[in-house]
Amino acid sequence: MGSFKLQLAICFLSTLAMFQSTHAQNSPGDYLNAHNAARAQVGVGNMVWSTTLAAYAQNYANQRARDCNLVHSGGPYGENLAAGSGAFTGTAAVNSWVNEKADYDHNSNTCASGKVCGHYTQVVWRNSNQLGCARVQCANNGWWFVICSYNPRGNYIGQSPY
Repeated sequence: MGSFKLQLAICFLSTLAMFQSTHAQNSPGDYLNAHNAARAQVGVGNMVWSTTLAAYAQNYANQRARDCNLVHSGGPYGENLAAGSGAFTGTAAVNSWVNEKADYDHNSNTCASGKVCGHYTQVVWRNSNQLGCARVQCANNGWWFVICSYNPRGNYIGQSPY
């Protein structure tokens, strides 16, 4: 009987480990931690999770799930989009946006020639203080679509993010 309980416990822990690895780096805390770490590097305050923004992001992600096209929603919030294959996580998406920092010159408030850095500047936009994100698997290619929504929106032309 003791052997059966041990086997059952091992089975439960294995299932739990698989569940956690499947959902690792996709929780609200994971999105917040990745954003807030980048914001702390430039002296910008933390964001908080918004269930309203998360619901908005999930609704839009569900619409994009059939094709995975990186088309902005046109909604009332700031927005970053990403797509990736394999085990592409929400944290990986945020990290890809933060990696644009290398192409951003804060002194001139510009991106390097031929580079994109607007995702990064939205992540660290000083006035954006609410965040909601979602991730769905795409039906057409098995990739993952990630969206983060920001309130208030950022990236106003001529304004520095921090």
